[in-house]
Amino acid sequence: MSEPLKISLAQINPTVGDIEGNLALICRYRQLAADEGCNLVVFPEFCLTGYPPEDLVLKPAFQTSVDRALARLAEETRDGGPGVIVSGPKPDGDKLYNAAFLIADGKILGSRFKHHLPNYGVFDEKRLFDEALLPDPI
Repeated sequence: MSEPLKISLAQINPTVGDIEGNLALICRYRQLAADEGCNLVVFPEFCLTGYPPEDLVLKPAFQTSVDRALARLAEETRDGGPGVIVSGPKPDGDKLYNAAFLIADGKILGSRFKHHLPNYGVFDEKRLFDEALLPDPI
């Protein structure tokens, strides 16, 4: 018989623009989930950048900071603890996507780009991000 998959949902309160502080928060909650025997921790949308990051996501230096934080988070997962799903901006050529990343075993194992972009009330995603095609099943 296989072992059950234990998933933790981490409802954190990241700060807009504080990538370093948000990364530390993610790592702290990942450790709490590890202490509870979890295999995977799922974090809220844009947990690395804070939400809503608005025009910060358009700045190349901000995008680079997110990429560095993703790499550091991947390094954190080398310890054999739980994998994580986090979200942030991801440039791809001349496009910019709202992306979710699966990170475990020291690597970014995959990413998916958001297809349906809300554009009402406080949401302004169609102005900031490109709409992705629906992904194929894995």
